[in-house]
Amino acid sequence: MKPYFPTDYISILERLSSVNPVAYCSNRNYIDGDVTFLSPYISRGVISTKDVLENFRNRGLSPTENEKFLQELAWRDYWQRVWQEKNIDEDLKNEQQNVEHGDMIRAVNRANAGISAIDAAIHQLYETGYMHNHLRMYVASICTNMARAQWKAPAQWMYYHLLDADWASNALSWQWVSGANSNKKYFANQENINRFCNSNDKHTFLDKSYDELARMEVPNVLKTTEKIELKTVLPEKKEVVIIPEKAIVLYTWHNMDPKWRNGDDFNRILILEPSHFEKYPISEKSLQFLIDLGQNISNLQIFIGEFSELQEKYPKQSYIFKEHPTNLHFQGTEDERDWMSNVTGYFPSFFSFWKKVKKEIIQ
Repeated sequence: MKPYFPTDYISILERLSSVNPVAYCSNRNYIDGDVTFLSPYISRGVISTKDVLENFRNRGLSPTENEKFLQELAWRDYWQRVWQEKNIDEDLKNEQQNVEHGDMIRAVNRANAGISAIDAAIHQLYETGYMHNHLRMYVASICTNMARAQWKAPAQWMYYHLLDADWASNALSWQWVSGANSNKKYFANQENINRFCNSNDKHTFLDKSYDELARMEVPNVLKTTEKIELKTVLPEKKEVVIIPEKAIVLYTWHNMDPKWRNGDDFNRILILEPSHFEKYPISEKSLQFLIDLGQNISNLQIFIGEFSELQEKYPKQSYIFKEHPTNLHFQGTEDERDWMSNVTGYFPSFFSFWKKVKKEIIQ
């Protein structure tokens, strides 16, 4: 069944309340498993990990019995906490080894790598903006460890197309696969892919043992590279109408929360900064998804331009925004994001982070 991501708030909340943590934990690694399909809404800040946890508790679900589900949810907060403390655009822990180039792999970009589940997943990504998490890891391993690409260019390619594009989760996961954020590189052979993707491919370049994969030269199908242009086409600039006596609350690519400061009367502005999307480009499909989510926020206007331009145009206004590593240049009142726990700071491993989170949320 083709993934579908409604943008109206009621449908999003219904999806949240329909999550089955038991089923999720039992089969989430299979491409037809009971995944939540919540990630685009968490990434865009429509709902938070705290919202998911509170919904979980309100439904009377036991945190102890569903610890694995909560642990998987905590990965989202963990990646974001790392981004708060570290430069994630560079290798986090180790220099990536066996790098031969910094380009995109043509066979992956064009969905003809010869692995049926991988090629189908890339077609689905282009069509829907979704790719199953396991397949993201498979693709990352093919690009970085089999084709020996530096992780950043193919990671940006995937980010560009994902509706749930989150640079922390994306970049740090690619680094984990490539060994730049882990102690070893991640490989997946054909047997593994067939098992979780219900495929039956044989005699592919991945139809090897793990020892063989680690020693292999670059397969012929992965040798051709290409540079790809990832560009965000922002909407036409339109004048926004600002009421002078009201503060401006700023919504962004990372914050489309309809509940945020909902009881007060503000100028509500979605700011789309060209500099942000030049550094972190997104597809037309992802941009439209963002704009459609804006329908959940009353009287939301779109400002195309830098924060400094908005501030220069309306210097007497006060500005309110949510904290995020991409908002460091914003000036005004900074609201804290919602998290599933109060654990802060950098932890070199997820499980050291999770140990503290677990102590707080699982009584």
